[in-house]
Amino acid sequence: MFEAEQIKQLIEQGLACDYVEIAGDDGVHFTGIVVSEAFAGKPRVRQHQAVYATLGALMGNEIHALQLQTYTPAQWDEFRRQLDE
Repeated sequence: MFEAEQIKQLIEQGLACDYVEIAGDDGVHFTGIVVSEAFAGKPRVRQHQAVYATLGALMGNEIHALQLQTYTPAQWDEFRRQLDE
């Protein structure tokens, strides 16, 4: 079983990120937000694959599910700005 903080650290080690937030309390199902400039110009499926690649064989084994929201820094800024309105 994994802790959300461990997954966050693995993602940050494998991908240049501006922001990572991972949550989950059962040790196998997680949700997360990942913000990275590396996502620019990539379709969402490729963005998610880039995050999953940082977790390697853990995905589908120790980590059963990771529901992601991915953003570029500009998209993240826009999303947060809309929340403040």
